Amino acid sequence: MLSHVLAGFYERDLRKLMEEINSFHDENNLWKTQGAVKNASGNLVLHIIGGTNFLIGTTLAQTAYVRNRDQEFIRKDVPRKELTAQLEDLIAMVTQTVSALTSEDLEKEFPIFFDKPGTSVSYVLTQLLLHLNYHLGQVNYLRRVIEQH
Repeated sequence: MLSHVLAGFYERDLRKLMEEINSFHDENNLWKTQGAVKNASGNLVLHIIGGTNFLIGTTLAQTAYVRNRDQEFIRKDVPRKELTAQLEDLIAMVTQTVSALTSEDLEKEFPIFFDKPGTSVSYVLTQLLLHLNYHLGQVNYLRRVIEQH
């Protein structure tokens, strides 16, 4: 079933994100940018946590998470340990929520406006997974560029 496939991809990629942030030799480098890249890896992680908690947690799982998108890009120096703990919690919530969706649930209209009118839950979950992968690539790139040895 598609819901189980999506849940598996979310878990895989969120764990890969944790691996990336744990691969930084210097934790302070999580908060540095390079060249034209304006968002630090730590802020990209906060953005993934915030967006996913809102779009899957609040909207589908009714977790009552309140998102402050601006803070995702303003906050600095959040300890790596805190980021990984939030990602662990996110994995649990996403896995439980997404894997419980039926085929009928996936074809329902997403409860809030996303991208364009009438998008389905499966469309939003796929788009959000692609967005996660985009930022995962950015974090990987920043880590390699900033920590060249």
